[in-house]
Amino acid sequence: MITSAGLLLHRRGDDGLEVLIAHMGGPFWARKDDGAWSIPKGEFDPAAEEAQDAAVREFREELGVDPPAGPYAHLGTWAYASGKRVTVFAADGAGFTASAFTFGTFELEWPPRSGRTVAFPEVDRAEWTGLDAARVRLVKGQRPALDALAAVA
Repeated sequence: MITSAGLLLHRRGDDGLEVLIAHMGGPFWARKDDGAWSIPKGEFDPAAEEAQDAAVREFREELGVDPPAGPYAHLGTWAYASGKRVTVFAADGAGFTASAFTFGTFELEWPPRSGRTVAFPEVDRAEWTGLDAARVRLVKGQRPALDALAAVA
């Protein structure tokens, strides 16, 4: 089973609760918005690393900046339709500036069957967005984290 962990920053904005989400990089997501965003997260081995440590590491790897120091609140673990499981932690992002990111990269054969490998950013932008917009923009398997956050924030 594939496991991943992520860190969902939140803050109070003029229109209520906002979260920091990231638009997935690469050619498949380039022209998509709805369902094409993610909580900064990534895979980890539960036998070798704690989920919270993985969430902090993945935030740093995907965005190229350190997250706020915490404390981190465990929001829950949810299964995607594929069976992959994601554990999400929340942190207060008040004062965190969503800029100066250096996005991590991955390699992909592009165009398909071309034999050419191209590097793409894991995410191509990250921004603060209200909960209602985030519910539309996030991939379906991560949306329950927004309800969990709203219940405790």
